[in-house]
Amino acid sequence: MKAAIIGSGVGGLATAIRLAAKGYRVTVFEQSERIGGKLNELRMGDFRFDTGPSLFTLPNLVDELFDVAGEGKSNAFEYKQLENVTRYFYPNGKVLNSWADPKRFAHEAEIVLGEPATNIENYLNECEELYNLTANMFMFSPFPTWEGFKSEEAKKIGLNLKKLKAFETMHKVNKRSFKQKETIQLFNRFATYNGSNPYKAPGTLTIIPHLEHNIGAYFPKKGMYSIALSMFELAQKLGVKFHLNCPVQRIEYNNGKVAGIKANGIADSYDIVVNNTDIFTAYPSQMPDSKLSWFYKRHEPSSSALIFYWGVKGTHPQLDVHNILFSNNYAKEFEILGRKGITNDPTVYVFISSKAVTSDAPEGHENWFVMVNVPPDYGQDWKELTAQAKTNIITKIKRELNIDIEPKILTEEILSPPLIEQKTGSYRGALYGISSNNRFAAFSRHPNRSKSIKGLYFVGGSVHPGGGIPLCLASAKIVDNMIKPI
Repeated sequence: MKAAIIGSGVGGLATAIRLAAKGYRVTVFEQSERIGGKLNELRMGDFRFDTGPSLFTLPNLVDELFDVAGEGKSNAFEYKQLENVTRYFYPNGKVLNSWADPKRFAHEAEIVLGEPATNIENYLNECEELYNLTANMFMFSPFPTWEGFKSEEAKKIGLNLKKLKAFETMHKVNKRSFKQKETIQLFNRFATYNGSNPYKAPGTLTIIPHLEHNIGAYFPKKGMYSIALSMFELAQKLGVKFHLNCPVQRIEYNNGKVAGIKANGIADSYDIVVNNTDIFTAYPSQMPDSKLSWFYKRHEPSSSALIFYWGVKGTHPQLDVHNILFSNNYAKEFEILGRKGITNDPTVYVFISSKAVTSDAPEGHENWFVMVNVPPDYGQDWKELTAQAKTNIITKIKRELNIDIEPKILTEEILSPPLIEQKTGSYRGALYGISSNNRFAAFSRHPNRSKSIKGLYFVGGSVHPGGGIPLCLASAKIVDNMIKPI
């Protein structure tokens, strides 16, 4: 039995490993010259950058792939838990470390922000309860299905609907839970983990802090791209073949059943096809005769990102691996984002992997990944927006960190929404497919199996259960459970 996987992002790589372990002859087709999709790397001289996802949660989902392959965890892929998850800088001068230990984090928030520690402890306990109630059905099962709705888990959720917090926004839940505006802003930020707006997204998204603060945030000892590389090497061990620089032009199907694919002008037959590319570009380009339902098209795309990769002279001890410089008016920031613009005072994320992986920058230097959330590409003047954003970011760094960063920038690359779409095929450069800016978003993602074409499956950030490394790995696990061993 032959299986073709279109795209070598996290979901595609994980599916390749799982199917090869079941006995399938697996071939992965990747349009780029490198595997990994959004989880990739950039090298500029002696500087190395992780270009996409930068926070690693639920590492057990990667470990599980080595178990499935019969390899055991071994030393093939190593990671460590971060003691401090993120360092937050507020415009009023307050600096908060979000320690991995929940009690230590809550204690620091009480000292720095004046937020009663019990508020944060109670909130994180509720996040854990919500995760335990919903994760298996919403994240690790082929939801929504009639079988799922009739399950005991669904009945349990039905009896605890209030705990879902689906009928109030994330911001409303956080405002009710915390005393200080700085704490509300911190926990509102978790909506951006799937490209959403905390003032619109349902309170159900308060499940996200559980992954980071209760289960833990981790960092691979060789950087984020080593996640993709370790999966790639494991897949090759299992006999998976990879064709790079090989875009798929068409998914072939006859009489409602997959027949194969056509890549680089050459057709080949396959029993199973798994699509790991964005469904909003896959349908019109690879399956023009099978229209994507209006049901999925009507939803708002997730946010995108504008990222500056800077090779920086000097080291800066006031910064950690992950850093957030908050805006002064979070609500206005999202309001302008909704109008397809960028505020003059954006929240800035600074990721410096060289603080954890010293070889990522020359001695006495740092590699800065500097990102702001931006709208998807609707034809805006990105040259002008990028120039303006860069000026505002540099000003903000100087004002809030007392670092005159501009003369220290030795090398620079920029990634904008149009380039994200060009490099990864993500529709309009949206990072997570559709946003969760309404309470029905969880029911609105494309399923992992085609309803009309037998043998066609879908994984990755644009389908159920969503974007980000853990959810893409979960999509592969769902598909794996759908496909029978040989």
